[in-house]
Amino acid sequence: MALSTIPFSGLGADASNQGVNFRNLIINGDMSIAQRGTSSTGITSNGYYTVDRFQTIISSLGTWTNSQSTDVPTGQGFSNSLKMECTTADASPSAGDNLLLYHYVEAQNCQHLKFGTSNAESLTLSFWVKSNKTGTLTQNIRQIDGGKFINNSYTINSANTWEKKTLNFVGNTADVIDNDNGAGFQIEWWLDSGSNFRGGTPSSSWHTQNNLDRNADGTISLADTVGNTWYITGVQLEVGTSASDFEFLPYDVNLQRCERYTRRLGDGLWGKASSTTNMIIQCPFFSPMRATPSISAITSAIKTSDVTAADYTSSTGITSANINAYGARLGCINFSGLTSANMYILYDNSSYIALIDAEL
Repeated sequence: MALSTIPFSGLGADASNQGVNFRNLIINGDMSIAQRGTSSTGITSNGYYTVDRFQTIISSLGTWTNSQSTDVPTGQGFSNSLKMECTTADASPSAGDNLLLYHYVEAQNCQHLKFGTSNAESLTLSFWVKSNKTGTLTQNIRQIDGGKFINNSYTINSANTWEKKTLNFVGNTADVIDNDNGAGFQIEWWLDSGSNFRGGTPSSSWHTQNNLDRNADGTISLADTVGNTWYITGVQLEVGTSASDFEFLPYDVNLQRCERYTRRLGDGLWGKASSTTNMIIQCPFFSPMRATPSISAITSAIKTSDVTAADYTSSTGITSANINAYGARLGCINFSGLTSANMYILYDNSSYIALIDAEL
């Protein structure tokens, strides 16, 4: 089968020499990158918690643990999956409650699909899934520009068994995807919902979004019992009407693609003391981020050392940030004993000093 090749530049590795076509529109579909950590508990609100590029969406529908798991389909080359586990159940959701997983595809990466023209390409979404429950779950793609979406569904046939699912979606000939750094597609995996999202009429054609259609095919309620689980890995969205083998990328390439949206500031940053108590840290990004990011998940105490390996600790951490898509200038205060104008290297005792976020 002929495979489409997406031009891709800006990476240090020569990916074309490694048999990589970049046909997969999903970034981190093998769930190998988890810059925020490998497990997050007590989840009751929307957020990116573990595996990069996959967002948990939840509104008053139980409490969940989201984790990067090593439970994977045997013999398929995967090392990780994303796991959702119910830790507090809600068997009677209110009408507006919902639980699902999102993945956003940047609009600039969708131009070869030719949406909004008579040559709009069909798409195939494939993935591996596993759950302790059997039944049907709803799968949608929403096109942000134009406000249209398209429905599909898949069935989990055997409990606690990895199964590969392949879903087809026709191209949208009516609505153009803008060539910008905003969201082109919102991929939706529905896990549970109240009545506001059920009872509609799903359509295999692109149509104006209607909440009643969004989980119309769902027969599984994953929030109804503590211990319910749902796993996913090997997510691939590609041009055509059939699924090709999953496109594995080198780990460094996959990480760099994720860092366009989120990156960690960790050990090894250099800063200059502006006084005996304050430091300025210059942090250029080796590749630009999608947009001007925010800075969050800041370590409250930052350590630094000089060339003599003497240690100094700030009890406050990062207190100011001038930041854009190309780099950051960070301020740290409340050290003691620094020598003004000397250079220091930062480190801490956790996995990162701060998280830089430009997610869609």
